[in-house]
This record gives sequence, structure tokens and C-alpha cells, in this order.
Amino acid sequence: MGRRRAPELYRAPFPLYALQVDASAGLLIAAGGGGAAKTGIKNGVHFLQLEQINGRLSASLLHSHDTETRATMNLALAGDILAAGQDAQCQLLRFQTHWQKGSNKAEKAGSKDQGPRQRKGAAPAGQKSGAETHCEGVELSVEDLQVVQTDFSADPLQKVVCFNHDNTQLATGGTDGYIRVWQVPSLKKVLEFKAHEGEIEDLALGPDGKLVTVGQDFKASVWQKDQLVTQLHWQENGPTFSNMPYRYQACRCEDPGRWLKEAQPRCGGGNREAGEDCGLGVGVSPGLTRMQEGTNLHRQVGRPWELSSLSPGSRFGRVPDQPARLRLFTVQIPHKRQRQRQPPPCYLTAWDGSTFLPLRTKSCGHEVISCLSVSESGTFLGLGMVTGSVAIYIAFSLQRLYYVREAHGIVVTDVAFLPEKGRGPELLGSHETALFSVAVDSRCQLHLLPSRRSVPVWLLLLLCVGLIIVTILLLQSAFPGFL
Repeated sequence: MGRRRAPELYRAPFPLYALQVDASAGLLIAAGGGGAAKTGIKNGVHFLQLEQINGRLSASLLHSHDTETRATMNLALAGDILAAGQDAQCQLLRFQTHWQKGSNKAEKAGSKDQGPRQRKGAAPAGQKSGAETHCEGVELSVEDLQVVQTDFSADPLQKVVCFNHDNTQLATGGTDGYIRVWQVPSLKKVLEFKAHEGEIEDLALGPDGKLVTVGQDFKASVWQKDQLVTQLHWQENGPTFSNMPYRYQACRCEDPGRWLKEAQPRCGGGNREAGEDCGLGVGVSPGLTRMQEGTNLHRQVGRPWELSSLSPGSRFGRVPDQPARLRLFTVQIPHKRQRQRQPPPCYLTAWDGSTFLPLRTKSCGHEVISCLSVSESGTFLGLGMVTGSVAIYIAFSLQRLYYVREAHGIVVTDVAFLPEKGRGPELLGSHETALFSVAVDSRCQLHLLPSRRSVPVWLLLLLCVGLIIVTILLLQSAFPGFL
């Protein structure tokens, strides 16, 4: 039997590093680039239209937004506002889609961008920022809003960005170890504090105002504003290793009120003063390591097993059927990868979102995890690996449901589930969930989990009654005086 292969949904003309899904508009947003190096590799953000065609989920290029010499390494989405981490800066973009009344014949030439299906008139990757794209009756425009420097180290890089629960603020972290909170859309700084010694790998925000940060100093910390509340200790109820240091790998939060927010205004300007309580966010997409002198090679080349600066390794997710409760999910990887026949495993841990105590820890294989995502309902976990493999786990039991070995053949940089709201059910069709993955190989792949068959309760009851009747009849025939 041949190896399982995931269908290729889209191929970009540049390495892909970040991914977001807008289910309300049916958009898949993929970003990346080759950086400032004069190699001819472009930098951009591609907006893809998701559609069901002949029973299959497909994507076509709707709009290509040029980011000039800046590669986008991390993304966060809040309605029609996109926060893009580019070098040491955070760039806010606003995009809008609507149907146009008439088609533009002058734009039938199409684009030179690569992709399995190209829409008519899709703009090339070098299109000016803010330009509009008309294709098959759909019009999308992108507007540059504010930009601000968010990291101030000697070699600055923003590594993670996240919106709060009502999209009026966003939090950023980078290589200088500081967490900074900004108003949206003005990007006025309202909070700043030192969270870690060294680089911040990821952050997670929760609805009770707590903030979880992960750094290269082996620590995962819980904060209330700028005050340390506690630190995570995953080995309290899990395996212990005397000579094998492990470290956490990033974090993110799903807001339990997110489904309700979809009926409310998507993004507010915000008017909070510095020091006011910051809510937890819903759109973290941590980024990769800094780029070497304008190339897309990463600082980890010399130490390939220190991968916490890749995409996220911990996430908050809702408890199914208990929307008021949250769970935190983290991935622990070996600090240094040893060359041996059987390398040490990576671990997946579920935490209580209120007490921050570990609930369950399980090994998730010997492939180093590079990114993690939680489905909107909190039912599934998606994992991407350094080897290019992709897996889907059940969040409750941490059991693996789906696995494709070396789906990309190179490090998976981000994964994202198709949300269950908006156009999600329509696009899913007969499948239970859909996971998108992107990698440095410029490809976006689709991973579909078929619906698990279940037996109706009434049928089980009927079978039980039938079994009882058959048993009684057999006993009556074997022992005539039984009844």
C-alpha cells in the first residue's frame, strides 16, 4: 500500500510562513517571501478564495498583496483587519470583499503567479499595495493602515502577534524578550514589560485577562498585566528525564466568546488607557526565526533542534460542550537533539485553563514538532513537524486520528483549521474537519478528516432489546420450564 498523500491546494511563488482562515468570507490567507535579499523571490500576502467544486474543496488566487522587501513571518486576523509581522515591525492591513456589478475586460490577462487554479484578473505579486483585484464578479481591496516597530533588540524581529478578545488591542513579542500591547488601529502602546531573558517564542491570551508567554529561557509564564502569576511545570504529572532538558514551544488562545463576536462589529478602534486590563486574544500565529542578512535561511541552521522559534507549540482551546472552560495545549521538545538511533520523543500536554495544572501528557512521536493549532470547537489539534509531516489529534484524549509522513518534505511553518462557523460547514461538505498546512516549499496542502461513523442511540437500544428477547427464547427452548 502506497504512502498517504495530502492534496496540494495552492503553490505560491515564494516560501510560505504564516496562515490564517476567514470562514465568514471563505478566504484562506497565506503569507511569506524571500526577504530583502536580491534573489528575485517576491514577498507578499495572498488571498485565496475557498470553494466547493464537484464535491472537492479548492482554492484560487483572489488577490496578491505586495509587501516589497519585507517577508511576512506571522499573522493574526480580527475580522477584516490583518496584523502582519514583518522584520521588526507590525503592519496592519484592512481587506474588503464584495461583488462587483460589471466585469473588467481589461484584466483578463491574469497573473504570472503560480497556483493550481488562477482566477481571471488576479493581480500579480508585484501589484502596488492597496490596489484592487476584480475576478469573476468578486472584488477584493487591501488597504495599508498603521505600522509600528515592535522589537528593539540588536537584531530585531517580531516573532508573534495576537489580538485580544474584542479586537481593540493586540500583543506582540520578539527577540528582545518584551511583551508590548498596542491599541487597534492606532497602534498606540498601552503596556510594556520584560517577560523573558532572551527571545519570546509565543504568547497566549485568555478571557480572564491572563497572558501566557513562552521563551527561550525554558520558561512558560502566566501573567496578569505585567505581574507574574505562576509558571508552568509540565513534568509534575508526566515523565521525568534526568539528563534530557525539554522546553516549551509557544502558545495561543481561542476565545470562548468568539462565536458570539461574529455577529458584532469585527474591529474597534479602542480607547483604553495604559495599564487597563487586556483581554485574551484569538488570532495568534507565531512566526519563524529571523532571516540571515536578507536571506530566508534561519538562525537555527547551526542548531537545528532548537525549534521553539518556529510556529506555535502551545494553544488554548475550548472544552467541547463546556464553552465556559478553556484548556491550554503545549508541545515540549528536546532542547538539543542528540544523534542516536532512537531520538528522544516530543510531548503534548493538556492543561486546565484556569488553574494551569497539567491534565494529561502523551508522547507525540520522535519527529520534532514545529507548529500547533487548535480547532475552533476545541475538538481537534493539528501538528506540523520539522520533517514535513502533518498530524491531527483528538484534543480530549490526545490520540492521533490522522497522519501524513513528510507531506511537505521540509519544515512545516504553520497549520490552521477551517473554522466551524461562517462558510465552514458548507466548505467542509461531508468531512468532519479540514486542516491547512504551509511550508518553506511554497505549498499549501489540505488535510481532510472524514466524518466518523456513529450508530444512533435508538438503534443500539433496539439491538439490546432484540438480544434480550433472543436470549430468553434460547433459554426457554433449552429449559422448557424456564419461564
